[in-house]
Amino acid sequence: MTIVVVGAGAAGFFSAIHNKYTHPHDDVIIIEKSTELLTKVTLSGGGRCNVTHACFDPQQLCDFYPRGAKELRGAFHRFSPEDTMHWFESRGVPLKIEADNRVFPVSNNAHDIANCLIHEAKKLGIAIWTKCSIRSITKADAAPFAVTLSNGRTHTCTKLVLATGSNRQGYQLAESLGHTIVPPVPSLFTFKIPDPNLHELSGLSVPAVQIRLSIGKNRCHQGPLLITHWGMSGPAIIKSSAWHAIDLHRANYSCDMTIHWLADYTRHAIEQAIQTTAKKYPKKHLSNPSPFSEIPSRLWDYLVRHWNLSLPDHWGGLTPRHMHLIADRLQSDVFAVSGKGTFKDEFVTCGGVALHDIHFSNMESRVCPGLHIVGELLNIDGVTGGFNFQSAWTTGVLSAC
Repeated sequence: MTIVVVGAGAAGFFSAIHNKYTHPHDDVIIIEKSTELLTKVTLSGGGRCNVTHACFDPQQLCDFYPRGAKELRGAFHRFSPEDTMHWFESRGVPLKIEADNRVFPVSNNAHDIANCLIHEAKKLGIAIWTKCSIRSITKADAAPFAVTLSNGRTHTCTKLVLATGSNRQGYQLAESLGHTIVPPVPSLFTFKIPDPNLHELSGLSVPAVQIRLSIGKNRCHQGPLLITHWGMSGPAIIKSSAWHAIDLHRANYSCDMTIHWLADYTRHAIEQAIQTTAKKYPKKHLSNPSPFSEIPSRLWDYLVRHWNLSLPDHWGGLTPRHMHLIADRLQSDVFAVSGKGTFKDEFVTCGGVALHDIHFSNMESRVCPGLHIVGELLNIDGVTGGFNFQSAWTTGVLSAC
């Protein structure tokens, strides 16, 4: 029997390797249209590869997936982040868990992950065909799949795995075999804020903010925020872009965003810090110093001007009403989002093959027996932090069951 895996990314390699484990006497072939293998693996995490996330409770793990959480719950019980870590470490790639629970190779070199996968595939005798573009895939009833390459040659296989990632050809191939495609839209990105004064603060960050968008479900996202030369980035923004990906696309990436600048502070603590600063520095200008260590002085100066609250010039001139207004804005500051940027070297979309088309026991198609679909070709996406790789590893393993 011949098993063909289309796509030489994380999910494709893991699927091919585990299919060979399960069917050692079968021929397993990986077909890749480019000359490069595991491109996203080597680029991700700034070249370090965020292999997975150290969240070992499947229920909690699913909370990081805007789409696919329900389907992945059972899947993560069968192949978890802990299993991923054991797999790589048992093959000579030591991993480390960083403070935010992201998992990287100890070497901080993504090529160690890629080389491990390539070495394992070659050791098992898996054939890897590069520069092989697929023209079409057909299947008639109980007949084998006919995979026709761009050079005109046709190869047959009894089991086919599509692991093409989120690209147009993969969607076309899946659709040609009877699948419903949920239109893909970007999932992880930064927000453009049309304020040149804010852009001048590029590089400043705040450790814990909470943001809420004016569109979609009333959902808050908390985490660090980074100011960029076009607007805002950081985990809080990236999480929001994932959970509101479809709403933002429909709104042409235009909406209002409300920021709570001090997400870890109670209202009382905010007002207390303002009062303390006013008493300590009555003759100093309101724009300096910042009453909060979490808000850099330059950002505090910008915020005071941005709020346009007709405040007195000096701390000593603040009345209880002024302090109340400042606390209000710190907890509920509104910015206009006018577009999206990109996020480092991540290439994640939501959309793809509709999940109701797939048996998540083994990733086999419900509409085309013998076809298995894994990785980002599915309508599954996670927030940043190693979650998208974990769904690739897990679905790749299950495709061999």
